[in-house]
Amino acid sequence: MKYFIISGASKGLGEGLAMALLKEDHHLLCISRSESRQLKTMAAAKNCLVDFFLFDLAVSHDIINLAGDIFRKIDKGAATGIYLVNNAGVVEPVNRVEDCDPDAVDLHLRVNLVAPMLLTTAFIRNTLDYEGEKRILNISSGAANNPYYGWSCYCTAKAGLDMYGRCVSEEQKNEAFPVQTMSVAPGIIDTGMQTIIRGSNERDFIHRDKFVELKESGQLVSPALAGKKIAHLLLSGDFRDGESIDIRDRY
Repeated sequence: MKYFIISGASKGLGEGLAMALLKEDHHLLCISRSESRQLKTMAAAKNCLVDFFLFDLAVSHDIINLAGDIFRKIDKGAATGIYLVNNAGVVEPVNRVEDCDPDAVDLHLRVNLVAPMLLTTAFIRNTLDYEGEKRILNISSGAANNPYYGWSCYCTAKAGLDMYGRCVSEEQKNEAFPVQTMSVAPGIIDTGMQTIIRGSNERDFIHRDKFVELKESGQLVSPALAGKKIAHLLLSGDFRDGESIDIRDRY
């Protein structure tokens, strides 16, 4: 049995990834604020185990307890691989720096950076004695390497997550049973986040018209297609410990 812990799995890219991983010998452990009926229906049809853990990742002080609940569902003696995908994220606030609400900045960093850091901490602690394949995939963005007007929080959080993954990789290299860590930018996906971006005003986000055109011209990638590519990367020999890549450069 392979176990997959996926944050933000009820919609968008997370749901697309979860759909791609539905197999009889897989057990999906999904963290989200709501359940996906479609995912549960498809899982039942494919005889794949799926558990939802309804949780708001902004409540960072409870994440270690959440991880304890998740790992109680994992039989390490029967596991052929344990995987964590840090996918959940928000794009707001989309504003110039001086217009960002302090509470929005705080929430953004808790969801996009603190939560994956704490889930990673819990993952490593709970798998120290596990000898099988252990991988953590952080969902990154081109914004990790390129500054965007109006996206100071998003760019900063994604850059921080990439560096955090590299630090984890460095620490794990000499462990007896190391955890492999990688970051992947999935491209521009047709999700609710894109709807928020297109709904912003030009003063806050001067690239708004570009994203409107990407939608109108059909250039956005579907969550299902992106999910298939990421699922393939997660389980393949292309998974490169310590690297940060753009999925479009590989597939």
